[in-house]
Amino acid sequence: MILVGELPLWIALLMCAWSVTLSYAGGAMRRADLIASGERGLYAGFGFIVLASAGLWTALITSDFSLRYVASFTSANLPFVYRISAFWGGQAGSMLFWCLILAGYSALATWTNRRSVRELMPWVTGTSALVLLFFVATTALASNPFERLEWVPADGRGLNPQLQNPAMAIHPPMLYLGYVATAIPFAFAIAALVTRRLDAEWLGAVRRWALVSWVFLTLGIVLGMWWAYVELGWGGYWMWDPVENASLLPWLTGTAFLHSIMIQEKRGMLRKWNVTLVVATFMLSVLGTFITRSGVIQSVHSFAQSAVGNWFAAFMILALAATVWLVSVRLKDLESQAQLEAMISREAAFLYNNLVLVGIAFSVLWGTLFPIISEAVRGSKITVGESFFNSVNVPLGLLLLALTGIGPLIAWRRASVGNIQRQFAAPAALGLITGAALFVLGIHKLYPLMTWTLSAFVTGTILQEFHKGVGARRKMYGENPVVALGRLVARNRRRYGGYVVHAGIVMLFAAFAGMAFKLEYDITLADGESYSAKDPYGRQWTFTNEGLSEFKALNREVTAIALRPTIDGKALPLITSEKRQHFDSRGNPTFQPSTEVGILVRNDMDVYVVLAGVVRNKAEIRVNFNPLVVWVWHGGVIMALGGLIVMWPQSEKRRKQGGYVAALAPAAEVATA
Repeated sequence: MILVGELPLWIALLMCAWSVTLSYAGGAMRRADLIASGERGLYAGFGFIVLASAGLWTALITSDFSLRYVASFTSANLPFVYRISAFWGGQAGSMLFWCLILAGYSALATWTNRRSVRELMPWVTGTSALVLLFFVATTALASNPFERLEWVPADGRGLNPQLQNPAMAIHPPMLYLGYVATAIPFAFAIAALVTRRLDAEWLGAVRRWALVSWVFLTLGIVLGMWWAYVELGWGGYWMWDPVENASLLPWLTGTAFLHSIMIQEKRGMLRKWNVTLVVATFMLSVLGTFITRSGVIQSVHSFAQSAVGNWFAAFMILALAATVWLVSVRLKDLESQAQLEAMISREAAFLYNNLVLVGIAFSVLWGTLFPIISEAVRGSKITVGESFFNSVNVPLGLLLLALTGIGPLIAWRRASVGNIQRQFAAPAALGLITGAALFVLGIHKLYPLMTWTLSAFVTGTILQEFHKGVGARRKMYGENPVVALGRLVARNRRRYGGYVVHAGIVMLFAAFAGMAFKLEYDITLADGESYSAKDPYGRQWTFTNEGLSEFKALNREVTAIALRPTIDGKALPLITSEKRQHFDSRGNPTFQPSTEVGILVRNDMDVYVVLAGVVRNKAEIRVNFNPLVVWVWHGGVIMALGGLIVMWPQSEKRRKQGGYVAALAPAAEVATA
């Protein structure tokens, strides 16, 4: 199986080189035979990478410890599901996994566009194959998962306990699917620049790929937050860790691109923005991979330092230099076809939205790279703390939330006073009433109060837009509200799917603000002892230690505590937290002890329990009251659902019908929907 896995990897390397050469040559000489050969080379490369991946998965499942990778990340007693996920649990395997996804995406993009945008496709195929060539070469030469050991150990080291979590079987693939998908819009952007076909045609070809990347990144980031929350035991879900930041950066620029693409399609504006954002999103994805694999920044999420970082650094420099040169010689072709007519218009709102998103991305990038920059300049690393990120990004985030509500209410080209008064009256009133009510109820912290006020405002805009659209359908077709709503969304997916995304964002912001009222208690309890505490809502809780227990399960020994919570005298289900020590199949301890938190999930807050240790038969426990956390997960799912609605295919006839029905709504700006 080693031969079956490694040999196809090297053949795939040759196929990628073939595809790059023939595709570029065919595009330059306009020879269909060379173009077709380049495409077939890409398909063949994908097939051989599938064989290589099957070989590694077989080695992991069968515990072939003659491979260094298998011995380093699995053991004989590792549960089956984590043998599967060990494929991306280490650096070499994750590199091959990246190649597998990229090859599949590239082959799919080439196949689905085999009859359309033909002038672009040789350059799209060649650029995709060139990126794939880099990743396959890096995997084969610098991080080969098929490297053999000089002797075969009786057992492997096992998988890091923090990775033995259901979220880690899903979170990395989601992020990889999002990261890698950015390569396809990048390839189309390069093709458009080379051929000078910089109209909306190339945007139509990449919009769905940008949405694929955005949806997977959204799911991957939210799953990563959930993993950090339930596994690391520190009581939160985002700490501005460098690898967390690396996943956020392409999401921010990808979000900006999905907004500005509409301006070019409708008005022929923001052409430079779109090309720049596509390139930046791809480069930030590569940068995130560099940060994870180079070892230049320490993180609980990153791999050990290796030579792979040098490969990525060289690739980023070359790719960025080539792209900057190509854009610079096409600046005249990127001139906008229309000008911004007013600073208060839908186009201006999209521009402000992009500026805020890019501003957040820049601040996150600067804070993430500052330790590297400070070490290069001063010889010592200066770490940027959470306070920097919060002080910069919280105000920008609130501005972004406000624009989320303002943008859909303003007319295209130029907003009139009447339009503004009519559109903003109800949402603004809802926001102000909500803010005043919260202030009266005792919410005086500035940022949470602003967040919930703006959340109410944006919710009002979303409800207003759905109400007008449904009303228009009922007036035209006599449909009942449920049918009208379903058909409204089905026939205008881009518009109303976007509003669903906005609803998820509102939910996320409202939940984030809740953590400003988090309370934490450190307690020590013997068996049978109790402790009382108040939650952020002023309710009285009592926690009773029902006893410690020790037992063996699968590949670990467990010390667990059971707490019996009561709220205002009412008993609730037990909360259990564990300390785990993992062992290999011979009984030898592996890794450091890990913690499994106990969480009582409620709609208003989570009760978060961590067993810190046991001293003289007394349990040392930390109890957190974390308000509104469950709505973070709900918000992430709703955002992804909205993205899927936008991405779902729609016939041109239905799209026009949906736009016509929306035009019946009394809002002036809907007339161009």
